[in-house]
Amino acid sequence: MRSEEQQLLHGIKTIDSKLGTRTNLLHSSSFMVSIDQPATEDMGEVIAGSLAWTGNFKLDFETFDEYYLRITAGINNFSSNYTLKAGENFVTPRFIYTYSSAGKGLASRNLHDWARNYQLLDGKGERSTILNNWETTYFDFNDEKLNELTKDTKKLGVDVFLLDDGWFGNKYPRNGSTAGLGDWQYNRQKLKNGISALGKEATASGVKFGIWIEPEMVNPKSELYENHPDWIIRQPERKEYYMRNQLVLDLTNPRVQDFIYKTVDDIFKEVPEVAFIKWDCNSLIYNANSPTLKNQDHFYLEYIRGLNSVLDRIRKKYPKTPMMLCAGGGSRVDYAALQYFTEFWPSDNTNPYDRIFIQWEYSYYFPAIAIDNHITDMGKQPIKFKTDVAMMGKLGYDVRVNDLSKNDLLFSQNAVKTYNSFKDIIWHGQQYRLQDPYENKIASIAYVNESKDQAIVFNYYVATLFTNGVILPVKLKGLDSTKKYKIEEINLYPGVKSPIDSTKVYSGDFLMKVGFNPEANAYRTSVVLKIQAI
Repeated sequence: MRSEEQQLLHGIKTIDSKLGTRTNLLHSSSFMVSIDQPATEDMGEVIAGSLAWTGNFKLDFETFDEYYLRITAGINNFSSNYTLKAGENFVTPRFIYTYSSAGKGLASRNLHDWARNYQLLDGKGERSTILNNWETTYFDFNDEKLNELTKDTKKLGVDVFLLDDGWFGNKYPRNGSTAGLGDWQYNRQKLKNGISALGKEATASGVKFGIWIEPEMVNPKSELYENHPDWIIRQPERKEYYMRNQLVLDLTNPRVQDFIYKTVDDIFKEVPEVAFIKWDCNSLIYNANSPTLKNQDHFYLEYIRGLNSVLDRIRKKYPKTPMMLCAGGGSRVDYAALQYFTEFWPSDNTNPYDRIFIQWEYSYYFPAIAIDNHITDMGKQPIKFKTDVAMMGKLGYDVRVNDLSKNDLLFSQNAVKTYNSFKDIIWHGQQYRLQDPYENKIASIAYVNESKDQAIVFNYYVATLFTNGVILPVKLKGLDSTKKYKIEEINLYPGVKSPIDSTKVYSGDFLMKVGFNPEANAYRTSVVLKIQAI
């Protein structure tokens, strides 16, 4: 998602993907075009666009006649000649775009508003906070360990315990990434009482239960592979090529579509109270070939049609269950998929310093309510810094709760309560990028509610060289210039006193024209401010 800016000169600039799945792995299908001259955050004419298509895409930008630009965006024509029968309809993907005469910031807010109102599943609704077991246990767990984690979920104060990879497979148990994918029966060695018992245990502990699946994939070491070799994408005359020890199932085949739907449906039958699904996708399509499709030119399109057909069926039966769109990180993020999913996983890189930049980039096109941010062991930063970064979206945890120090646990419990007090502003307010982390020692992002009487401002010290210099004030945006505001630092670590004077009063005009110094520095690396109209 890292932005690159260049001038469009003569010829055609092409951004495309031929990966089949995880199509945003190398290039994003979202972009911005500045008209006449490079735009800034608040100045210049901008068109922001995003292609709503989960498969191979192609974006062409062609300049001609000195002042024309032709943008052609759609399905990649690579290996995709499509023959229509008489009277048959073919609907091409929608292209979403917006125009801004006030820079990149307004273009982003336009997209955010549209997504929440019209495209993102339950875009105006609520979201659940999560404790995930992945980095706590990886594949090594049993009933007792998981039941303790459901208690930790309650202790932390979050909503859902999410059981990640490793819960399935018997003939080929899922004790690593080499076996079990496709065999979606609970592992009787690890889970003697099944996932239904885990769901009941979570309910008894006062939390909800969620589960990880990767239903489009299969390990060669699996019963599914042995029983249904004709369900797998591969060219018979070529050696199988594995990514993460797995292959992709042939979703052009209606029998495979039924199998994937049944996989999800069976989970709901076993755990009717399941409250969250993490849907992963970790392999690209290699040696593309369907054993059952008559015209292989149709393969890449029919795969996506098959995937959407499954998701349509799931959503008709289970319209409200939150689902995370995951693909080894953000390799499958587009607005066609997000009509079925409430949120997406931006990156497997959860180092909070890197995440400031990653989340900054995603914010150009996607609203904060759709972006899952977890606190993990990755990175050497203190837990306060990690938590502050994760709060800029949908907060989650992937930590060993019992290994937290007394103060870290107390801070985390308080942080969840603090987050609950302002999360509505993050999810449904207007986002303003105040100071770019690529260009400033202090990165700053604000979220302002509709009535402009409350704002939450996140500030991070991102200088890579130590500095004693005076940090200039951060100019705020989106406030009411006629209102008076107080500023309070929130989400403080236990025992820490803030240097911010919360009794002072500022006009909105002053805060937007002169600004406010959050006093973030090498000793105060993250500062969260609550701005309240009086």
